[in-house]
Amino acid sequence: MGKIIQLSKNVINQIAAGEVIERPFSVVKELIENSIDAGASKISAEIANECRDIRVADNGSGIYPDDIVLAFSKHATSKLKSEEDLYNIKTMGFRGEALASIISISKVICVTRTKEFDYGTKVECANSEIKQTQTGCAVGTIMEVRDLFYNIPARLKFLKSPKTEFAYISEFLQSAAIIHPEISFELKFNGKTTFKTSPTDNQLLSVKEIFSADTASHLKEVAKTDKLSGLKITGYVSSPDYTRASKKDYYTYVNSRPVKCPVFQKAIDMVYRNLIGSKYPFIILNLEIPPADVDVNVHPSKREVRYKNPNQIFNFISSSVRDALQSRIEDLEYKNYDKISEFESSEKEDAFVPAETNISEIFSKPIEKTQSELVYLNPDRSERINKNNLPPQHLQSKLVDEPEYVQKDIIIGQYKKTYILIEKENGLEIVDQHIAEERYIYEKLKESKNINCQLLFISDVLPVSVSDKELLETNKDKLLKYGYEIDFISDTEVIFRKIPQILSKIPPKDILADILENISGDIDNIEEKILITTSCKAAVKANTYLNQYQMEEIINNWRTCKNPETCPHGRPISKFFEHKELSKLFQRNK
Repeated sequence: MGKIIQLSKNVINQIAAGEVIERPFSVVKELIENSIDAGASKISAEIANECRDIRVADNGSGIYPDDIVLAFSKHATSKLKSEEDLYNIKTMGFRGEALASIISISKVICVTRTKEFDYGTKVECANSEIKQTQTGCAVGTIMEVRDLFYNIPARLKFLKSPKTEFAYISEFLQSAAIIHPEISFELKFNGKTTFKTSPTDNQLLSVKEIFSADTASHLKEVAKTDKLSGLKITGYVSSPDYTRASKKDYYTYVNSRPVKCPVFQKAIDMVYRNLIGSKYPFIILNLEIPPADVDVNVHPSKREVRYKNPNQIFNFISSSVRDALQSRIEDLEYKNYDKISEFESSEKEDAFVPAETNISEIFSKPIEKTQSELVYLNPDRSERINKNNLPPQHLQSKLVDEPEYVQKDIIIGQYKKTYILIEKENGLEIVDQHIAEERYIYEKLKESKNINCQLLFISDVLPVSVSDKELLETNKDKLLKYGYEIDFISDTEVIFRKIPQILSKIPPKDILADILENISGDIDNIEEKILITTSCKAAVKANTYLNQYQMEEIINNWRTCKNPETCPHGRPISKFFEHKELSKLFQRNK
């Protein structure tokens, strides 16, 4: 081992930059947050040269000439004065690391002026070296970052395509515009404006401009204050009839800082669980909390937070969302209450049946005797069901020709309308109906060279974000290969021309949401992800009643799979309990 040496200033900054500046998005995020902290009412960002040239301009307060060199130094900031301030953070930035990190991995020109001076200051930075001169300019700051990662070629190899990198940037600008409707934002990519907002004091108008009038029309306002604890929450949540297939549209903030917060998500999910099932709402919520009660200095990205009292926060968020949706919740509970006391769960929410469920259907199946929702018994296990007397099979049944019945499984019935119970000679096998069929469909699609498609003569116009549009456009050919033909009618609207035939009964907006959920932000192995998305969407869902023939068909198809142990996501499909294990539970082995 060699002698210990002191690293140079530039190397130290490059090491730090590895944590703070992961990709072009990180640079834009840091500069935009500085502009917000500077009180800007207008912020524009221009991206070029495969996202390696970035220009952010604002009309904020600017930087004093005497402070400009210090601003690019390590751990220099105007936002903290003492150790106590670290527990009372009210600004987006506070560590004083970003600018020093940026100038160590790019060439930077900064032009800035405060209102107290008739002239501005220009600094040119490269390799952590700074040159300062006077110049004429308007009040505010312009940051030009050029040739990002020019001196770290290894970092360039890890970047995604320019359109994907730009998608990260676009999503951040969109998130910033939502929480700061009073600021006018503009984003340009290779000289073309892709995103622009008008300043307003009405967040709902901003939502309408960023997303669509349809989205805004389905939102309910959330506004609650707890003066005793200093908590306040504002924003909007979607009504139960307006859903998404993923949590991609959860815009959650703490003190106007965008965060990914498990407490937030669990509180929201708990309220919506009985309203929309496996779907997700559209959420814009900002929690205002005394800075001393939340720690934002948890992660370099500042997206994670810790609360002094997480249980209090959880209850406050969930009660606020519940209040906004209260009329709908009460209506649902009134319609769905069913007095089947012997089958009630100890949990309150399990005493209700979803509104979409036909109560009479549960008790009028062609079975031997009245059943609960829990287990459906066969009328006669010894003989096959007459297919002609049964309801039509689910939409996946004609994906391929029916396989030969190699061995007839003795299917006892269905548990919770989700699991198929199979009696074996030496025990009990439980199969998850959704992922068993998902595995079968996935393998058939993987083997197939030609995907049967369904032409859509009439298709809904589907709103998308600029970043989502870029992602779909980049992968248009790969999507087409697997049966999805998409047309782009504007920068924020798309329509389906064709979809896989097995998805013909699925609403196009749900298909699009699932595609974006599975490929957004990560395009590695995208063709595999498209196949997985298609098979998951086409497979029978959990909480779906199946008749005897449908259960037999799923099990027999699954038995033919090459890899029957797990679904394409890696989840186990079945679980086997030996008879002696069950006997032991009831002390029959003595």
